Amino acid sequence: MTTQSDAELVRTYLEASMVPDPETAARYMKPGTVITFTGGREFDHPSGPTGFNAMRYKWVKKRMDRFDVCPGEGETVVYSIGTLYGEWPDGTAFEGNRYVDRFVVKDGLIVKMDVWNDSAERILMQRGIEA
Repeated sequence: MTTQSDAELVRTYLEASMVPDPETAARYMKPGTVITFTGGREFDHPSGPTGFNAMRYKWVKKRMDRFDVCPGEGETVVYSIGTLYGEWPDGTAFEGNRYVDRFVVKDGLIVKMDVWNDSAERILMQRGIEA
């Protein structure tokens, strides 16, 4: 039996999340894993970010530029770095919103996920609000 590298595991998780198919994505996470999303929102299942994204975007995808892998003792930290593209709820297209997702992988499963991106900052800038 072959096992996925930690970066491949993260990529597979992200691809399932973008479908969106949170139930398939959940197979790559230890049950109860904390997902800390933009703005400090915490979820314990991939359906949480999926539901939040459904309110924020008409649709959104990730252009995954690279994966930085940092092996540690008993766990690996994987960073997925790239940009978001899609449409706002009003149908306006966007692209180039930077994102960084940080994953902790242990024993072949994601055990922690942190998410940062430019989307909120870009919304404020479009409304003329300096943050």
